[in-house]
Amino acid sequence: MIKKLFLHLWSLRREFVKYFVIGISAFVLDMGTLYLLKQHLGLHPVLAVAVNQPFMLAYVFFFNKHWSFKSKGVTHQQMVRFVMLTGMNYAFAVGWMWIFSHQFGVHYMVARIANIGLAVGWNFLLYKHWVYQHETRDT
Repeated sequence: MIKKLFLHLWSLRREFVKYFVIGISAFVLDMGTLYLLKQHLGLHPVLAVAVNQPFMLAYVFFFNKHWSFKSKGVTHQQMVRFVMLTGMNYAFAVGWMWIFSHQFGVHYMVARIANIGLAVGWNFLLYKHWVYQHETRDT
């Protein structure tokens, strides 16, 4: 069973590399815009993440759909699943920032980096096997 799981994960390596490249670019954009919103516009870190995330989510959705997973599925159906997943991720990110930055005094950039690191693993598998899954219809 472990060997089968390893072989399956190994077969996904090219998609993961593309997903990771998009993730790195999204990370740079996310951290850059978070910094600008906080340092130059004076937004509270929690509000800065709340404002920043919708733009980052659109970027990630479309690049992963077309480049990482080369999905031909119905965009609307995939977007609904993506929004459900990202809604969970969004709440987690804002809550994470509130707990670690606001309550425990962890620097907002460190808190954000840790949050992103956790999300990478579960998102790849959910994108691959759920969000960008092709819908099959009975005819």
